[in-house]
Parts: sequence; structure tokens; C-alpha cells
Amino acid sequence: MTAWVALLRGVNVGGVTIRNADLAALMTGALGFSAVRTVLASGNVSFETDAAPSARATLKRSIETALWERFGYDAWIVLVTRAEVEKAIEAFPFDAADSERQPWVIFGSDDAVLDELIEAAASFDGDADPVSRGDGVIYWNPVKGTTVDTAFGKLLARKAYRSSTTNRNLRTLHKIADG
Repeated sequence: MTAWVALLRGVNVGGVTIRNADLAALMTGALGFSAVRTVLASGNVSFETDAAPSARATLKRSIETALWERFGYDAWIVLVTRAEVEKAIEAFPFDAADSERQPWVIFGSDDAVLDELIEAAASFDGDADPVSRGDGVIYWNPVKGTTVDTAFGKLLARKAYRSSTTNRNLRTLHKIADG
């Protein structure tokens, strides 16, 4: 069995509302996963299945299709193993305890997109908008309250990146990993 985490993009914002109970029912019923657990109301669901990491693309498509069929929205997810979430938490390169900063991890389903984001960020103010490339992720640590106003925040919000990236703060990731 592999422990997976589906990170849904755009849930419970912009008119797309999915209750955790309905999401869990879809994951256990229609998709047949076990040990299903939703975390917060922002589209985080952990589960177990026999699908190995080599089947990630197929598993991702089946979840996105089921979300479309059940909830009627163009679902985008980033699918990672629980071990990858734990690794991302452990490798956070900035001071996660800095109360002036917001510790973000951007997950991506396409390494080329993550590389493109990092390349673009090289020209940004590294003090206001620090980013660092990790394994399958980008770490971002902006000053609290500036997230949507920073150059990297504006870049990340572009439509071109919506279908392959999603971000979570470290507190959320700890809750996911602790399950």
C-alpha cells in the first residue's frame, strides 16, 4: 500500500464548494481508496491504495475525472506521496519559526514548470520574496501580509500555472503528515 495525498487546487474558493464529507465519500466509494482522511476545508485528502508511485499520472487522472463527474468542476490536483510531504516539510530551507514570515511550499506536477518559476524568480527581490527549489517543490517565505503583492505571488497566480501547481503552508502540511 502507498500512502498518498491529493492536493486539490481551487477548492472552496471562487464558487467551487466541496464539503469534506462529500470528498471523503467520493474517495472511498467511487474510487475505492482506504484510510481516507480530509484535512481542513481547503482540498487536502490523504488515502491509501495499491497504486505505486510509478502509476502517479494514471491515478491523478482518475481522481481528477471522478472530481469532475461528481462535483462538476475542472479539477486540478497535485498528487504526492505522504513520504514526499514529510520530505518537503523536513527540507524547508528557511526559518519556519520566523513569526514575520509565511512559510509556503509550492507543489508541482511538472518539474519544468517549477524550474520556469524559479528561473523567473531569480530577478525578484530575494529579501522580500525568497524562494528556493526543492525536490518536486518550491519553498517560498514572504513577509506575512504580502503574499499576493509580491512579484513571486503575482507570478504564481498566473493562469498558466494553475493546472500544475498548488501551495500549502507548513502548518497545513504538518496536519496532513500527522494523519
